[in-house]
Amino acid sequence: MEYLQSIVSPEVYWSLLLIIHGLISVTLIGALSHQAFSLLKNASPKKNNIVARYGAVQGSIYTSTVCILWIITFLFGGWIYARYRIAIRIPMEQQGIWLTQGFFELKEHLVTLGFFLLPSYYALWKFDPDNEFLFAKKYLTLTLTFLCWYSFLVGHIVNNVRGFGS
Repeated sequence: MEYLQSIVSPEVYWSLLLIIHGLISVTLIGALSHQAFSLLKNASPKKNNIVARYGAVQGSIYTSTVCILWIITFLFGGWIYARYRIAIRIPMEQQGIWLTQGFFELKEHLVTLGFFLLPSYYALWKFDPDNEFLFAKKYLTLTLTFLCWYSFLVGHIVNNVRGFGS
C-alpha cells in the first residue's frame, strides 16, 4: 500500500481505503442478513415471491464467508481508524458533535465484541448439523447481524458528518 500512497494524494488514498472498507461491509451485511433471514423465515424455494426465496437458502453456506469478511472488514477498519482519530475525531470534538461521536465509540466496542464472538458463531454453524443449539445459533447470528448493520450505518453517518474529504 505504500506504493499506492506514492502515486495518489493522501485524500484519494484514504478515500479508496474507506470505499473498499464500505464495499466489504456491504457484502458482509448481505451474507449475514441472508443467513439471519434463513433462520427466521421458514420459507420454501417453491414459492414465487422474492421474500420467500430470500429466506429459502441454506444458511450454513455463509458461515466461512461471514467470518472471513468480518476479519477483513475489521482489519480495514483498524487501518482507517488511525487516520480517523486525528483527521476526523479531533475536529468533531472541537465542533461539539458529541452524540455522533458517542455512537461511533459504541460502534468500536460492538465490532470488537462481534470479532470475539466469531469462534462461537463458526462452531455453532459448522459443528451443529442437527440444530441441537438452534436457539444459540439463531440469537448469535441475529446479534452479529445487528452489530454489522449498526456499525455500517454509524460509520456511514460519521463519514457524512465529517468525511475524509473534509
